[in-house]
Amino acid sequence: MDAPLDPAPAAALLHTVADGVATVAVSHPAKRNAMTAAMWRALPELLTGLAADPAVRVLVLTGAGPTFCAGADISSLTGAEDLRALSVVAEEALAAFPKPTLAAVRGFCVGGGSQLAAACDLRFAEEGASFGVTPAKLGIVYPASSTRRLAGLVGPSWAKYLLFSAELIGAEQALRAGFLNELLPAGQLDKRVAEFTRVLVSRSRLTQAAAKEFADGRTDREAYWEDQYAGSGDTAEGVAAFLERRPPVFSWPEEPEGAAG
Repeated sequence: MDAPLDPAPAAALLHTVADGVATVAVSHPAKRNAMTAAMWRALPELLTGLAADPAVRVLVLTGAGPTFCAGADISSLTGAEDLRALSVVAEEALAAFPKPTLAAVRGFCVGGGSQLAAACDLRFAEEGASFGVTPAKLGIVYPASSTRRLAGLVGPSWAKYLLFSAELIGAEQALRAGFLNELLPAGQLDKRVAEFTRVLVSRSRLTQAAAKEFADGRTDREAYWEDQYAGSGDTAEGVAAFLERRPPVFSWPEEPEGAAG
């Protein structure tokens, strides 16, 4: 298991790996877990390492403490750095992660926090969470890729509502808009995420990897996945396990060539 150093740095991405689940926590307690430039730069490299780790089947992104991420820490910029460009690189790395990803949200999920949550495959939140996409407060043009991803989740009307107004919405509204998959009572988020990730770890990696690419709109690898399906023993194992009333033990390779790239 990878474990964060103790005491934790003032602003860092902390991570652990246990039971097939990698948990990455945004930690910047002085600024409600706002992402510094260094944290944006570090995220793609961290994700690359976790993607290559055969022990990792699912990735959970969360915030350390009572909030997810309050956005980008503009004060962390140095020189000619472009925080928007750094955030897009990190967002795309998260969206391209070849295994299921889940954002576990409590507290504020605003600006860059919403950008990261939207890049995950799934989003679970605790009651009382707040969501917002706030570039209109700063006169920033929200990146085209981020805008399209947001609109794909919540539809053009809700995306415009959030981007035009920069207003925060509550978790119930976020659920109705389609941003969230599940909304949990206070104190139940961690338990539900642990239960659900156990389910994901137990399911066919072949099915998940192909479904992720197809759902994300990739169309150039259909023949690849048909070949993988034909050569995999997952279907036979799944059917046998069903008939024998036992949990399946899937064996499709953990690290497929070119997954979700």
